[in-house]
Amino acid sequence: MTILHRLVEGSGPVVVLLHAGVADLRMWDEQVDVLGAGRTAVRCDLPGFGGTPVGAGEGCDAEDVLAMLDELGVERFALVGASYGGYVALQVASAAADRVERIVLLDTAADLVEPDESLREIWRQEESLVEAGDLDGATDLMADTWLGPDADEAHRALLHDMQRRAYDLQVAAGDEAPNRDLPVDLGRITAPVTVVFGSLDLSFFRATARALVDGLPNADSVELPWAGHLPSLERPAETAALVATALG
Repeated sequence: MTILHRLVEGSGPVVVLLHAGVADLRMWDEQVDVLGAGRTAVRCDLPGFGGTPVGAGEGCDAEDVLAMLDELGVERFALVGASYGGYVALQVASAAADRVERIVLLDTAADLVEPDESLREIWRQEESLVEAGDLDGATDLMADTWLGPDADEAHRALLHDMQRRAYDLQVAAGDEAPNRDLPVDLGRITAPVTVVFGSLDLSFFRATARALVDGLPNADSVELPWAGHLPSLERPAETAALVATALG
């Protein structure tokens, strides 16, 4: 699948911004100026999100990101990934470790710890609503689940719009376009990694953050006591400054 919607802004070393699985590249709108200061910020809509529909046949988001960077002529880059975008970042970094300069992960997903019952219950509720055709209800559930208390109404509305767009694209595609993950080998990822997580996030993601810090060769962590799952939509300016500092 070719990534159809991408934005390249600024000049300097490249940083790739990978959105959460309930969002699209618009989640970085208020942060790209800070993160792109002195850098080239590359952000994209992964297949099934925003301006990139689901392609025919099996896809691989990490391979799509690498193909996009090859097409842009980008050899070396930093990665910033939120939630599912962090999992894609880990796959990209495992596949192309020599090209990655630095990584910042925000409440990232990863296949390192067993999902707990609270997360499984959210998945069950979401699946039930989607199967019933209640995409508005599923969208409300996602916004209520993944945004912490500091998110304002504008950012709740933005997340609602991004998630609903994703449902529209993904439901239309059905089960005909499965997505394949690349293997994640933490030992191969030697670039410095900053693992950011919110104290108010689900326990699965807090445990994932700890497992990443323990398993990566060169990682540190930052805990945000005010944050839920999507700090970049909860306190955008503060999170942008934190990420910019981590990028160096």
